[in-house]
Amino acid sequence: MKKICIFGAGAIGGAVATRLQLIAQSHDLDVSVVARGAQLAAIREHGLTVSAAGEPQPWAARMRATDDAAELGPQDIIFVALKGHQLTAACGALASLLGPETRLVAIQNGIPWWYFHGDKTSGLEGRRIEMLDPGGELWRRIGPERVIAGVVYQGAAVAAPGDIRLGPIGRFVFGEPNGEMTDDLERVATLIRDAGWQVKTTPRIRDDLWMKLQGNAAFNPLSALTRGTMADLLKEPMLSVVRQIVDEVRQVAEALGARIEGSAEEHIVANGGVGSAKTSMLQDLEKGRRLEYVPIQAAVGELARMVGVATPISDAVLALTTQLDESMARKGS
Repeated sequence: MKKICIFGAGAIGGAVATRLQLIAQSHDLDVSVVARGAQLAAIREHGLTVSAAGEPQPWAARMRATDDAAELGPQDIIFVALKGHQLTAACGALASLLGPETRLVAIQNGIPWWYFHGDKTSGLEGRRIEMLDPGGELWRRIGPERVIAGVVYQGAAVAAPGDIRLGPIGRFVFGEPNGEMTDDLERVATLIRDAGWQVKTTPRIRDDLWMKLQGNAAFNPLSALTRGTMADLLKEPMLSVVRQIVDEVRQVAEALGARIEGSAEEHIVANGGVGSAKTSMLQDLEKGRRLEYVPIQAAVGELARMVGVATPISDAVLALTTQLDESMARKGS
């Protein structure tokens, strides 16, 4: 039996946990989740229910849930579905789940802490990004060699504790940071494919990270600063700001050796299909949570400085987002 832990049972993590639990018997899986607060209480009481746009029936499943990762023991695969800024605090708990062959499937937004591990295109292989991994704790206690990277295209929100709402069924992209097409990579891809999502594997996962990040770096902070939906941001005058941020992010990506398919304008236009959807950062703001600006914005600025790319508009928006996050934190303390 393969032991699978979903660490972080928010919208994406909860949806993955539910779908994996529904195939657990046929795939010989032991599925568990690490959660906290009201979400943990709801999972323990009645499990998770996931409703997806276009699907005739919701999915519902019960699984083992805990806020003490150590009681679960070593896992074969850990799907890490935390926000990027939550990882350092969770390092000890994640380490308690590790066995000799454990793989971590990292499905965070933004620049990941392991970005330069196995990177053959930037000339910066092995460099550690301090703001994403203060003191090197993740690098030392988890190890970047355990990571399988994931990029998720799936609209999702927690409507209420234990109740997750998805947009139309989306897709996952997975890749090894060193570009190898391994058996572990294929096993992870098969699990998520069998759970009901479209899946692609790639030897160039950083291309896909930047493909998604070019939008996140623009839409997430601007939506939080303006309280605007995606539709609002795709109208002038905000559209001009979106275009400038996307262009800056693409310049950084290209300087690091990434290749982003399609033009900036094509990517921006594609986001018009989500209409009145709220970004994850706006959802966090409305719920009084800390904002995920470090991996989505600040780390882009750090990489830009490494490769000598100017990002003045992104830097200005980062300053505003940082102040917003600090103000919200003071208000909540």
